[in-house]
Amino acid sequence: MSQFVHLHVHTQYSILDGASSVKGVIKRAKELGMEALAITDHGNMFGVKEFHDAAVREGIKPILGCEVYVVKDRFVKDKVEKTGRHLILLAKDLEGYHNLVKLVSYGWTEGFYSKPRIDKDLLRRYNKGLICCSACLGGEVPQAIMRNDLEAAESAIVEFKEIFGDDYYLEMQLHLSGEPKVDNNIYENQLRVNREIIKLAGKLNVKYIATNDVHFILDEDAPAHDRLICLNTGRDIDDPSRMRYTFQEFLKSPQQMAMLFPDNPEALSTTLEIAAKISEYSLEHDPLMPNFPIPDEFVVEEDSLKETFLKKIESQEVIDEVNSTSKVEDYVEANPQWKEKLTIAKQFRYLEAISFQGARRRYGEVLEPKVIERIEYELKTIEWMGFPGYFLIVWDFIREAREMNVSVGPGRGSAAGSVVAYSLGITNIDPLAYNLLFERFLNPDRVSLPDVDIDFDEDGRAKVLKYVIEKYGSKRVAQIVTFGTMAPKMAIRDVARVQKLPLVESNRLAKLVPDKIDKQKGETPFDAVFRESTELADERSSSNEIEVCGEARGFGAPNWSSCLWGDNWSR
Repeated sequence: MSQFVHLHVHTQYSILDGASSVKGVIKRAKELGMEALAITDHGNMFGVKEFHDAAVREGIKPILGCEVYVVKDRFVKDKVEKTGRHLILLAKDLEGYHNLVKLVSYGWTEGFYSKPRIDKDLLRRYNKGLICCSACLGGEVPQAIMRNDLEAAESAIVEFKEIFGDDYYLEMQLHLSGEPKVDNNIYENQLRVNREIIKLAGKLNVKYIATNDVHFILDEDAPAHDRLICLNTGRDIDDPSRMRYTFQEFLKSPQQMAMLFPDNPEALSTTLEIAAKISEYSLEHDPLMPNFPIPDEFVVEEDSLKETFLKKIESQEVIDEVNSTSKVEDYVEANPQWKEKLTIAKQFRYLEAISFQGARRRYGEVLEPKVIERIEYELKTIEWMGFPGYFLIVWDFIREAREMNVSVGPGRGSAAGSVVAYSLGITNIDPLAYNLLFERFLNPDRVSLPDVDIDFDEDGRAKVLKYVIEKYGSKRVAQIVTFGTMAPKMAIRDVARVQKLPLVESNRLAKLVPDKIDKQKGETPFDAVFRESTELADERSSSNEIEVCGEARGFGAPNWSSCLWGDNWSR
């Protein structure tokens, strides 16, 4: 068993700061014989699900966390305390995970100012199931020590211990770079902070751990990560005042970590104690369906409502009790645990009613048997999969968009195969006329959420979003983020820019990358590029030199190739 667990790890989801792919960092942890690994990206949990799934597949215990930014008051936008102090939070169990999600969400929705920020008021409200570590030199305790205010450091430790109890740990790091300027700013401060942490830990009965603030996977990835920081901060590689890391922020082996702390083996063994506190839990759950409010004037026949309500009730005792009750609503009022199922039953009957109303507008007052059969089949599938609320909400905001004179597209994707969607006006293409398959949209044999692609005109999109937020609540509406990755062409151009490679050379090299790359299994994008472009592969191994940043550098030189050509950009 490995004698150390990394509890402070940044992945590629620490945008333009972490250079570790999720799969890559987990693969490396497994190679090092580690049985657990944490993810603690800056201010977000974007990579948590991917990390959890990948770790479980590899037999590694996932420790889900975040490095949050803590300020005095998350509502105050104070330039002096713009991003606050760093703090590591790790979820012990499912309750802790949910609390961590709340903390991070509030950081974005209530505390955002340059960075997503939280405060200690939130920590006191949502601390259950969480482990807390004092973080890097950017943490409150290290910062107090660095300004020689040991009273403030002690006060902060006492406060955090009051909040988290025995789940609060002090954190030590040690990064010796070999560059005097960098070491003076980081290594020397770490030495000073570590000495005081050990003293304060003994005085206040708090345990301490060793971490390595991982930002990339292998030590050879450091130059590429250095260029990434240049891209992040908008600086050139030769800028003497730019932000620099120590080149030590890689996923070190337990042996390498032990060499850093030979006099404090307990700093390593305590990481195992933390890992042991983490229980295994699943992030999978049933879809949380939206609650569409049924109009008061819509009345459902009691027999129809009871029939729909009982379809998913497995307990014969409950079925008998409902059947012996004159009204389903009376039974649910006395047994509120069934309220959600009653809501879905009402939604389904309302969806059924407006679907046939819409079908008569589309196909005529007298519906042909094939139309009725198709609608009934689709409704049966929607009912069985539990998605009536979803259809009603999509129907609702599309209808409202048209009433607000917002241009709405005809509907794209597999939703065009649904007669129910066509009847509701969600799409404007008749599936029956073109023999479109409903099963491509919803399939009883492959349970997945429906996906309706809708286009609104650019000016009207904000109106629709405002309507949805006002009707259903801001906490029930989210916009989807798309993450972009650096493809080979972009990587070459971006790195060439911070290296000050002449633009004509940058463009020439980028144009050698094929427009379409047939990546084979196990290949990185750059592997595929070099295989398909012999010219680019020749440039990589060329000994030709060019003046860059005031010094001659060969394309084949290690310092150049590891940045411009290396797999670091696509690991």
